[in-house]
Amino acid sequence: MFEGLSEIPHFNPDLDTDNPPMNVSDFREQLKQADGILICTPEYAMGVPGSLKNAIDWTVSSMEFSHKPVALITASTSGHKGHQSLMETLKIIEAEIPDTSHLVISHIKAKVQGNKIIHDDTLKQVKNVVDSLIGVIENK
Repeated sequence: MFEGLSEIPHFNPDLDTDNPPMNVSDFREQLKQADGILICTPEYAMGVPGSLKNAIDWTVSSMEFSHKPVALITASTSGHKGHQSLMETLKIIEAEIPDTSHLVISHIKAKVQGNKIIHDDTLKQVKNVVDSLIGVIENK
């Protein structure tokens, strides 16, 4: 699990070289080593949270997402606009996202209590997305 999103510096093409900032190198290396990537994010101001978009921007030239199995779950009040925006970004950088490997969970506050999904349908949908990602990884 990557927990250093807030430590990645703002994207700067002048620093996007063979020796980028250490936090960027660490992030890229974790992506390279991963068999697949699961992104769970809220929608923020009808879009992608800036820190997540920033981290992904650091991978455009180095191509860690290219042909990598990815699952995307967007959970928010609505989530649809942010989800679509992130899907477009991931597609342009060649992430492999099957139709069964992404999910929008709207009205998330009514479906989660603490860290637990309490809405049975939502829990089933999340499990299906994770199972889909696992299936894509196993078939590579």
